Amino acid sequence: MDLSIIIPVFNESQSIGTLINEINQSITDINYEIVVVDDKSSDETVKVLKKIKSTNSKLRIIMHDENYGQSFAVRSGVRNAKSSLIATLDGDGQNNPADIPKLYASLISNKNNNVLIAGYRAKRKDSWLKKMSSKYANRIRSKILKDETPDTGCGLKLFSKDFFLDLPSFNHMHRYIPALYVARGGKVISIEVNHRHREQGKSKYGFHNRFWVGISDLFGVRWLQRRSKKIIFEEV
Repeated sequence: MDLSIIIPVFNESQSIGTLINEINQSITDINYEIVVVDDKSSDETVKVLKKIKSTNSKLRIIMHDENYGQSFAVRSGVRNAKSSLIATLDGDGQNNPADIPKLYASLISNKNNNVLIAGYRAKRKDSWLKKMSSKYANRIRSKILKDETPDTGCGLKLFSKDFFLDLPSFNHMHRYIPALYVARGGKVISIEVNHRHREQGKSKYGFHNRFWVGISDLFGVRWLQRRSKKIIFEEV
């Protein structure tokens, strides 16, 4: 197994089928599995996934017993992945799976498990308010955390399973993966990727449930950075 593609979902019954079809059509030279983690959806997401699984051997479904949030859904997928290399993308279809081979090639060429390949949505297809709020949030976050990435919120990322599972785990940590990588001595490489309009379903995030939580998380991650140590050693 070359790659495990992790997709956290919550009430994405309208979009998840299309996304899985796109993955199957756009990734042809990589031996991969698709691990969809359902975070206790209240719609028909699980029903749709089970129907797809009946004819798609690459698909695995993990179901949470409660709604734990996106970060914990990602972690559940990574922990249960069969491959040592991980790709993550959002379940709303705004990330383009056709970008995965490009990021995968970059990860392989680095030959180092402490490298994070982060997607960079240079041309975002979101509302004006969302784009502007993200622009300023990224600017503030980058200045405080020095995380070496212009777009930490992009769901499309590739990394090593072991290095990721060694990072601190907390709610909303998926927005701070680059900063946590840097704090642990890792390297972040940002690569421009496509971004698309949401065609189906509704966004789970808005200004109020991102801004205030983001402020407290920002200082929490800064606290973690100050207490992390980059340990360099050799065996003799």
